[in-house]
Amino acid sequence: VLIADKGYDAPKRVVNPLLDLGKQVVIPSLRNRKYRREYDKDLYRKRHLIENFFARLKQYRALATRYDKTATAFLGGIYLAAVVSWIN
Repeated sequence: VLIADKGYDAPKRVVNPLLDLGKQVVIPSLRNRKYRREYDKDLYRKRHLIENFFARLKQYRALATRYDKTATAFLGGIYLAAVVSWIN
């Protein structure tokens, strides 16, 4: 499933290749589209939760600038920030 905002409503480059692969696309159509595509509105509304989580992660300077040298250390930092964010 790809959940994105209206900025990614590009049928030839984004939507159609994903639909051809059998993926579900949750992108609302732009207002000027002649044919509007159906999408899961409840799933689209929950997209802001994911965006808010990434905004919280960006508050941690070491994660935002990726100071860690290894992927394991970076993932550990993400886990730590997620736990701290969840506790608060």
